[in-house]
Amino acid sequence: MGDGVRVLVVDDEPQLLRALRINLAARGFQVTTASTGASALAAAAKTNPQVVVLDLGLPDIDGITVLQGLRGWTNVPVIVLSARGESVDKVAALDAGADDYVTKPFGMEEFLARLRAAVRRGAAVSDTPGSAVVDAGGFVVDLTAKQVTRSGEPVHLTPTEWGILELLVRNEGKLVSQRDILGAVWGPSYLNQSNYLRVYLASLRRKLEDDPGHPVHLLTEAGMGYRFVRG
Repeated sequence: MGDGVRVLVVDDEPQLLRALRINLAARGFQVTTASTGASALAAAAKTNPQVVVLDLGLPDIDGITVLQGLRGWTNVPVIVLSARGESVDKVAALDAGADDYVTKPFGMEEFLARLRAAVRRGAAVSDTPGSAVVDAGGFVVDLTAKQVTRSGEPVHLTPTEWGILELLVRNEGKLVSQRDILGAVWGPSYLNQSNYLRVYLASLRRKLEDDPGHPVHLLTEAGMGYRFVRG
């Protein structure tokens, strides 16, 4: 199941850390563990994980700060763990670049399903033959190379941001429903998590639109979904 995928698990609860290490290793994952933010950043740099599981409540550095540190140099999918269920934590984590959010306590099978989905997003490659470049004026999307440039400079997108943008661009001009995006990018168990989309679309607009508050390329159809137009 794990196929040797490198996972970094960051949590300061020894029992949970041990349980995740045993469960993931038993399923074929290569597991590295860390119990502090500082050791997590060091381990990430050393092992170059393919997915990170990150607890927000670390003893030395706030988990959001660790996440921001990771996002400074890697697009690796990050699943955030937290005992706190308040939506403000979820929004802050997603806004900082997390790909998913799991609230403790959680079931191992659900966690593993989310982990597999995050790995798929991180490893996704385009199967489009030839060059597929979409020039929106302010930014250019290369669907084959999976790259975005704005004014000639590369734009740093997380795997989840790319998944949403790619889906919208491939359906240029068409309304893509919230459920279709959630199902395609996160999976069928996320069809009602519209708050995920609001956070990620806001992030994409900040990175790509000249005036994020008045977008001309990444449009919202209230209560229905989103649409990409070249403008």
